[in-house]
Amino acid sequence: MTRATLDKQPHEVASMFDDVAANYDLTNDVLSLGQDRRWRREVARAVDARPAQRVLDLAAGTGTSSLPFTRAGAYVVPCDFSLGMLREGKRRHPWLPLTAGDATRLPFADDVFDAVTISFGLRNVQDTDRALRELYRVTKPGGRVVICEFSHPTWAPFRTVYEEYLMRALPPVARAVSSNPDAYVYLAESIQSWPDQPELAARLKGAGWAKVAWRNLSGGIVALHRGTKPR
Repeated sequence: MTRATLDKQPHEVASMFDDVAANYDLTNDVLSLGQDRRWRREVARAVDARPAQRVLDLAAGTGTSSLPFTRAGAYVVPCDFSLGMLREGKRRHPWLPLTAGDATRLPFADDVFDAVTISFGLRNVQDTDRALRELYRVTKPGGRVVICEFSHPTWAPFRTVYEEYLMRALPPVARAVSSNPDAYVYLAESIQSWPDQPELAARLKGAGWAKVAWRNLSGGIVALHRGTKPR
């Protein structure tokens, strides 16, 4: 896979993440200048996991994103379609119920989870709308979705600087810290190809989610979208 589009082949994306699994969390920390930790804290606040609730953490990778939910007392299921990521996660967090699954065909029954969330993974799914419908299907009535995804800065001058960073600075930094720097060129291009905040909100509504809203983090580099499944 040499160029990023929104028509992704699942086996190619899974293979790409298999290759970067070992250093994935470290690379993200370096490339985001440490901002990814703040973004994940905001996700945890938005999900607001409670004791005994069931939380689906989709595109969980190595399971790092699932840890705040376990600390809150929730039963969390980290799910990813990269077996390499899951193996690395099992090595680090053997107690987590890491589960292999495709976002467009989730291996769960209807109306199971109190909350579903996906961070920095939705744009890598081949069929975004089908994934949003699947998340809706497995959520209990009254349950919530939280999506944290790279988006588009709202201030034009900052957007220009950010896009220059993505395409010029990110690849050499990735070469220094990642086991597969070409994967991060793909990721940078996929960010530029991704829909903006209002379009993703419209897609959530189209999948059935109600009370859809979003807020920008870091000037719109990342957007946190939320929705509720009607009772």
